[in-house]
Amino acid sequence: MKEILERIVPLDPARVAFYQKKIDQLTKPLGSLGRLEEVASRFAAIRHPSLETDPKALFTFAADHGVSSQGVSPYPAEVTAQMVANFLSGGAAINVLCRHYSIRNIVVDMGVNCEFTPHPMLVRRSLGKGTRCFLDEPAMDRSQAESSLQIGAELALEFASQGYRLLGTGEMGIGNTTASSAVLAALTALPAQELTGSGAGLKPDRIEHKIQVVRRALSRRRPDPLDPVDVLSKVGGFEIGAIAGLCLGGAACGVPVVIDGFISTAGALLAMKLRPAVADYLFFSHCSHELGHRRVLDFLGVRPLLNLDLRLGEGTGAALAIDLISASMKLATQMATFEEAGVSRKDESALPQREGPAKPSPAG
Repeated sequence: MKEILERIVPLDPARVAFYQKKIDQLTKPLGSLGRLEEVASRFAAIRHPSLETDPKALFTFAADHGVSSQGVSPYPAEVTAQMVANFLSGGAAINVLCRHYSIRNIVVDMGVNCEFTPHPMLVRRSLGKGTRCFLDEPAMDRSQAESSLQIGAELALEFASQGYRLLGTGEMGIGNTTASSAVLAALTALPAQELTGSGAGLKPDRIEHKIQVVRRALSRRRPDPLDPVDVLSKVGGFEIGAIAGLCLGGAACGVPVVIDGFISTAGALLAMKLRPAVADYLFFSHCSHELGHRRVLDFLGVRPLLNLDLRLGEGTGAALAIDLISASMKLATQMATFEEAGVSRKDESALPQREGPAKPSPAG
């Protein structure tokens, strides 16, 4: 992991500006494609000189959580395994979107309380039958936390070596919004009540109970905000660690990673705390309806690509954004320039001027 972290370097703003200048030569008014131009210039700067987005892969990391025993979800813990089975049979929302957008979907068992039969979509990397209840003891051993990061990073490196050019994150785990709220509260020092919401659909009185669970866990476990691995081990989840690792591995080998919703953002923040330069390689797909996601995105200074009130997880928002990124790159590489098309430009003196190289941003 140390070697992986050392390979992550900040994106060169001059390279982003170089591609933005190329986009400015296309047959359109300056800046008229809005944020698609920002997306394309940053993606191109990351992938230089190869600008293809295919093939694409999205990882749905699954794990159970001991804290689900505290009544923090309206669904029982066995739904995690049932939904993994649904993914493998192709019946979930993420399956539909990945088929539609030609994204390879991989389901990774990071620690589900179930023995799955082998399946072409399934990667088994289980670290146990779920985390422990972090009200009573740390969610996992530090070695398990480190292993979850390593697993995610190694998957990114493996798929990059196979030629994948764009990766996405997703997750499944009953109780994982509670773990994510605790991780985010520990890393940001934001109040638990601002980061803890309904998850899979809790009623208001149960949300208050969930907030108290997060508060008590933070008080009892005292995760060290200066040590992201300590935070992950004390109040996190196996899939959250794997998402952080995927972000780090993607950045280390120059492959952009698209972040899904609230839980994936917790993983992304862990990665950013371990290596801040990883932010340059992340695209935040959407702002979910989950209370706290907007708060954390604002904390990070991130402007996500979409705002559709999604709160499903699985990687659904990431899949939508992956296609948006692909579309932005087709525009950047397939549109004609003014010179190629023989189209006259406006008087250059009447055009607005860009001020120096743009700083790469995780805003997408």
